[in-house]
Amino acid sequence: MSKTLYVGNLPWAVTDDQLGEVFSPYAEVISSRIVTDRDTGRSRGFGFVEVETDDIEPIIKSLHGMTIDGREITVNEAKAREPRM
Repeated sequence: MSKTLYVGNLPWAVTDDQLGEVFSPYAEVISSRIVTDRDTGRSRGFGFVEVETDDIEPIIKSLHGMTIDGREITVNEAKAREPRM
């Protein structure tokens, strides 16, 4: 079973691969993705990491507040996306 984590306050220069590398010591990373602006292609400062584990609390406790390139990141369990009306 896998879980998806939301990662916020990311530096603009962080790539999908770099984000995955941050989480890889804590769990097997299935995928990592930085959300980008549709028009400019520039990072929006947040992303998602899917990990192969049900127990994400130790990951959140270890990484929430970690500093990457001078920015303190936020790590939470991702919430299910609500359908658009």
